Amino acid sequence: MCGILGVVARSPVNQLLYDGLLLLQHRGQDAAGIATEQGKAFQMQKGNGLVRDVFRTRNMRSLPGTTGIAHVRYPTAGSAGNSAEAQPFYVNAPFGLLLAHNGNLTNAEQLKDEMFRRDRRHINTDSDSEVLLNVLANSLQASARGVSLDPDTIFDAVREVHRRARGAYACVAEIAGYGILAFRDPFGIRPLCYGISETDYGTEYRVASESVAHEGLGFRLVRDVAPGEAVFIDLEGNFHSRQCAENPRLVPCVFEYVYFARPDSILDGASVYAARLRMGEHLAERLARELWRGDVDVVMPIPDTSRPSAMQLAMKLGLTYREGFLKNRYVGRTFIMPGQAVRRKSVRQKLNAMSVEFKGKNVLLVDDSIVRGTTSREIVQMARDSGANKVYFASAAPPVRFPNVYGIDMPTRGELIAYGRSDEEIRQAIGADALIYQSVEAMEQSVTDVAPHLAEFEASCFDGHYVTGDITPEYLDRIERERLAGVGPVDDDLPRNQMSLHFQATQE
Repeated sequence: MCGILGVVARSPVNQLLYDGLLLLQHRGQDAAGIATEQGKAFQMQKGNGLVRDVFRTRNMRSLPGTTGIAHVRYPTAGSAGNSAEAQPFYVNAPFGLLLAHNGNLTNAEQLKDEMFRRDRRHINTDSDSEVLLNVLANSLQASARGVSLDPDTIFDAVREVHRRARGAYACVAEIAGYGILAFRDPFGIRPLCYGISETDYGTEYRVASESVAHEGLGFRLVRDVAPGEAVFIDLEGNFHSRQCAENPRLVPCVFEYVYFARPDSILDGASVYAARLRMGEHLAERLARELWRGDVDVVMPIPDTSRPSAMQLAMKLGLTYREGFLKNRYVGRTFIMPGQAVRRKSVRQKLNAMSVEFKGKNVLLVDDSIVRGTTSREIVQMARDSGANKVYFASAAPPVRFPNVYGIDMPTRGELIAYGRSDEEIRQAIGADALIYQSVEAMEQSVTDVAPHLAEFEASCFDGHYVTGDITPEYLDRIERERLAGVGPVDDDLPRNQMSLHFQATQE
């Protein structure tokens, strides 16, 4: 999961890109990069770390120009800490091209082989984003008529990208001397939207992963980029758009609403905050059917993502709501931190339990989801150490039982606490006195309640259905082997004797 930005402005763009990355920092904390264009020449600064660590005043001064793109990276398997894979990526032929990508290509290895054998293009890293950049560059070269580009040619190139690429991808690219291009995969799995700002010098355009990156900087959200659509803003500020996919279908990733997106964002017309409130209401309805709910003294969220769901659940059931955990805001999001040992250590650094709220009480803890179980185990123990009488645990999302191949870092079955376990076995593993999960149907309905036009979702990590239709058991076995070979053993608390995959693939 990553955050991307593209801006065509009427004044220096470096500060706009930097401030936008700060608003998207929650989408990636491993690396950051900004590239701008001035006089058909690109300037770029990128590196590992948070936005505030990668850019200094001297770096910002070296990024002149009124157009540019930017990226914050959350690494998937194998790329953590590799500064060579920080984005944007650059290729100099055929026109000079920069690209920043959010998502994951499921046929990256096939495309990489084609790039080398047929297209005579060299891929220098293990990043699928560099593969996607070269596919786009090669398509531009094939579509170009003569030595110049026009919007029709650019959209033809995106059409070829859709034909060749599989998986999830929301992208911004800059073509030297021409402008900013943005496009989204035919299923719209990863979010992408654009906004405008009317200035005294003309209209400025901004493309971003989330609406908060527009509204937080004075831009007005116009709309989401549709699945399969491409938009192109030239250097004069002329806006062009076209549908470039044959059979586009909006199937957004539901995990964006559960966890990744900021609550003040609107994704595909749905308020993330409102969707999380509805998740709390649906979870309350399920809790109301459980006998032990009358034993709860207080409801507490695991800050911060689960707060809307926990508040709404408590209100719906007439239970007392309290903030029992104080969050250290200077520690990153543990779910997206690479490595189990780092995540374990970070939980206690990130959260501190206030004993006065726990002592002698039966506590219902509400979290947005349970993925690896590392955080959940630590939090339950923290509640007990603080004097809680009983600790109940509720998840606003269903059990995560399957790998995600569309850009979320949970590719191996052995890392998922729910893989091969019943709900009761999960309860025992995290040490809770009771455990309640949201159903898949209720989770999806929570978003549909807010935006009725959203009829289907990419929810493969919950239900095992992969919307692109190209994911096989062999594919999942391969990425699991690669991950285990690259990072060593995963959590020792997870089962080792249940490595057969209960697999369902939706063939489209």
